Amino acid sequence: MRALSFEREKFSSEHRQVLKDVVITDSGPGTILRDFDSLLDYLRKQELPVAGTHQLPRNVLAEINGRLTRPIELRLKRPQPKSYPHIQGLYLLLRASGLACIGGTGGKLFLSVDNGVYQIWKSLNPTEQYFTLLESWLIRGKGEIVGERGGGLFSILGNFRGWVELFRQMSEKGLQVAGNRNAEYLLRYVPGLHNLGLLDLFGLIAIQPGSPIEEKGWQIERIDRTAFGDALFALLYSEFLRNMNLTSNLEEEGKVPVGVLQPVIQPYFPDWKKNFSIPEWVFREGTHIFRVSLGRLWFRITIAANSALESLASAILNAVKFDYDHLYHFEYENAFGALERVNHPYIDEGPWASDVKVGDVPLRVGQRMTYLYDFGDNWEFEVTLEQVDQKKVVKKPVVLEMHGNPPEQYPTWDE
Repeated sequence: MRALSFEREKFSSEHRQVLKDVVITDSGPGTILRDFDSLLDYLRKQELPVAGTHQLPRNVLAEINGRLTRPIELRLKRPQPKSYPHIQGLYLLLRASGLACIGGTGGKLFLSVDNGVYQIWKSLNPTEQYFTLLESWLIRGKGEIVGERGGGLFSILGNFRGWVELFRQMSEKGLQVAGNRNAEYLLRYVPGLHNLGLLDLFGLIAIQPGSPIEEKGWQIERIDRTAFGDALFALLYSEFLRNMNLTSNLEEEGKVPVGVLQPVIQPYFPDWKKNFSIPEWVFREGTHIFRVSLGRLWFRITIAANSALESLASAILNAVKFDYDHLYHFEYENAFGALERVNHPYIDEGPWASDVKVGDVPLRVGQRMTYLYDFGDNWEFEVTLEQVDQKKVVKKPVVLEMHGNPPEQYPTWDE
């Protein structure tokens, strides 16, 4: 059968009827709500330690997989988070929705559910929860959240376009994967295995698993289209993705308001009344204490909340006796698990370190940001927020202690 022709694809009366007939409950479409709540319940009972990459630890993956509605069978001796695409997709939703956060003390980082945000989540009905997760994935689900740094071809709407590219490969009768080396290869990159897992969890496609093979990971026999997936795709493709003014504005702004898909979807799902949103960051008063490390060298700096990040940058350079004649940026994870960047004042694109204050940066205690100085030599400082003291007052940044010797900024060739 022919592959879909997107130039002629239209949202038809049949698609409208399919959407109007769908009732979203905890039981469907797909298993997304059951599996997402299962992961939430698991995390609410414990804080999971995470490594510097902020991914789920390997020792819990098999247990989480066993809790899913349709666990996948693997025959891998040392599975990684990416070995379980459905779990990796669910983790992306945890971070992209703002329900889970990274924090900790004493140099140890933990993944935990934000209880305040969780209560907002539980106040939503199944329809609102379903489309909250769908929008979190399509709009805010950047690949960097699951360790794919670089974000792919598009900074925003990349997952949407990955869905498009998947459907380009599929005929009306679906896609045979097993034995099709080209398909097996392409699916790893477009839409990516974790995105493929999410399409399956949302009920937008139906994946028939293949027989497990020793040390080969997740096996897929074939992928079939679903009537609901076809209808929702046609709606979003026709009414949202092809709206060039809207999508280009979203790309330029870099940040997307919650509920951007609601005007398109709500006419067919009137139960989508409330939008899920996490509380906005409020400027944090108090003296901030950061632990700054560079290789074996580390030191502590205390700085006031109303000091600009530019002052923190200068304090770090002063501590290691570096000069000021290079550009830099700060980089940290926002509340949705995606990377935010604050640039040197001389860089064309903002926000700029001269305007952003320390108290503006939404770091939790234990969370870290990167200070990258000199884009040629790439001095990468790890800056961890250790404490916020509401009583202590400092007028200028102070180095509290230092351990180790600063490196030479411009070593000789022999060195």
